Amino acid sequence: MDVVIIEDERLTAERLKQLIHRYDADIEILDILPSVSKSVEWFSENSYPDLIFMDIQLNDGTGFDILKTLPEPPPVIFTTAYNEYALRAFKYNSIDYLLKPIEQNEFNCAVDKFLKFNSKEVKQEIFDYDRIAEIARDEYKKRFLIKIGDEYKAIEVHDIAYFCYDEGMIYLHTLKGKQWPIDYSLDQLERILNPMDFFRVNRKFLVAVKSVEQIHSYFNSRLLLKLSPQTPEDVIVSRDRVQNFKKWMDC
Repeated sequence: MDVVIIEDERLTAERLKQLIHRYDADIEILDILPSVSKSVEWFSENSYPDLIFMDIQLNDGTGFDILKTLPEPPPVIFTTAYNEYALRAFKYNSIDYLLKPIEQNEFNCAVDKFLKFNSKEVKQEIFDYDRIAEIARDEYKKRFLIKIGDEYKAIEVHDIAYFCYDEGMIYLHTLKGKQWPIDYSLDQLERILNPMDFFRVNRKFLVAVKSVEQIHSYFNSRLLLKLSPQTPEDVIVSRDRVQNFKKWMDC
């Protein structure tokens, strides 16, 4: 299991490290992040950890400011000196809410709860591409009904280039350059779309194979994609998805 600590007080961060390693010395602490800005930057450049230990009051904002930038936040154990945020905390993917100073026993109970809820933890999606033909015979979504003003329009799946997350919304982008917001999460879309045709390249983009125009090597063993229609930001295949992306493109 790997974790990230978000805490702006050095002594408290050290105390959390001790609590973690007393619980399980094999838990890997990927990083200790002292601020909202550093955390947002870190999550934009790295894959999610299995679990976050997060203080709420930080020097440049709150932990909620970080979570709002993440399309689908990983599980969080909040560690804070303030009890007034408890209700708000549980709107996110919260496992527990620990008040400082944190005792080892209550810390252990919180991590036990996380492990119970994530007993089938998988760090990397593994697709059996030898079975893809069998999977493809199942029924997948064929069209989306989009509301445009007072009218509705059906968008065929084969006309879709990609889906992307932007400022709290998921947008459907067509091959002709049109876009509309839809009431689905990227996780839901992955389940209802044919995996032969669509691939989740990172936390923000689910792309259709027909939209991929160019693939370039990128630093840190990742890939940079050029899609059609053009995207307003770089589309980078996360490092832990690169191998499966190559298999998907080579089906």
